[in-house]
Amino acid sequence: VLVQPEPYQDDHRYLEYCFAHEPSPKFFKGTCLFDPTAPDTPERISMLVKSNPDRIVALRIHEVHKPGTPSLTEGPIKDRDLRSPAMRATWRRVQQLGLAIQMHFLPYYAPQIGELAEQFPDTPVLLDHLGRVPEGTSSDFEGVLKLAKLPRVYMKYSNVSSPTLAPTVRKLYDVFGPDRMMWGYFGRDQASFEKQAELFDVMFEFVSEDDREKIRGRNALKLFKWSS
Repeated sequence: VLVQPEPYQDDHRYLEYCFAHEPSPKFFKGTCLFDPTAPDTPERISMLVKSNPDRIVALRIHEVHKPGTPSLTEGPIKDRDLRSPAMRATWRRVQQLGLAIQMHFLPYYAPQIGELAEQFPDTPVLLDHLGRVPEGTSSDFEGVLKLAKLPRVYMKYSNVSSPTLAPTVRKLYDVFGPDRMMWGYFGRDQASFEKQAELFDVMFEFVSEDDREKIRGRNALKLFKWSS
């Protein structure tokens, strides 16, 4: 799954280029990036999905501004108000299109994500980077753990560089379980991939091989509807 990167904003031509130059048919799928509170976003997502059938799997949304500060109304990182009617309109269209929401957020915002996830229970919600829980308080961490009570919320194992996060990974695994965790970062070259693979085995040494296979890829195959 290719995640639309912030430097390109809502210009998805490079993502579409990758679809057109993939190593084999249907090899890639991708996420999209739009301002989630812009009035035309629901229609623009629909158009992108129509132009790339069975390719766009999620909309990525940011909520990473400092806790206690107002949501942003401009700027490249579109930290928009999660409680705005326009945000709900975008989630509604995502649900209608059968896509997921990929949340990149500070753990402080977990309760607001939970409110939206409850309103749109058919929409899978993927939490980036272990919910970035080291960047929040213990209370914030509890808020992230509570999201596991919602059956369509998934945790992405990514942005992990040290075994010191093992206790955090274990707590998240205990609440999300092997069917709702996904490995989402593989390094930038073969050497870094091998390092990440070794770290993965350390982090999940307490998990059966069958369940590790789910986290490595089988959960993603199912969620993002690959045919094989």
